[in-house]
Amino acid sequence: MANEYRQQDKQELLERLKRIEGQIRGISRMIEEDQYCVDVLVQVAAARAALNKVGLKLFEDHTRGCVARALRSKEGGGEVIDELIDVLHRYIK
Repeated sequence: MANEYRQQDKQELLERLKRIEGQIRGISRMIEEDQYCVDVLVQVAAARAALNKVGLKLFEDHTRGCVARALRSKEGGGEVIDELIDVLHRYIK
């Protein structure tokens, strides 16, 4: 199924990802500068939390959009649910 992001959601996701890119660059810089390990770990946790928010937003959009559409049309509803469960298992590992 094609991704059909609302423009506002798409912009929000892209902005979050740009901030995460900056966080990752900052973590690299901290390691290069031999910053205190705990400070680096705090930044890693913050980047991971930010990525999780992006992932959850994608799950929400996919469920409300693609999954709901497939269930309403009764075409491939079971397949799309199986796909959602599979990706959820991979996401939480």
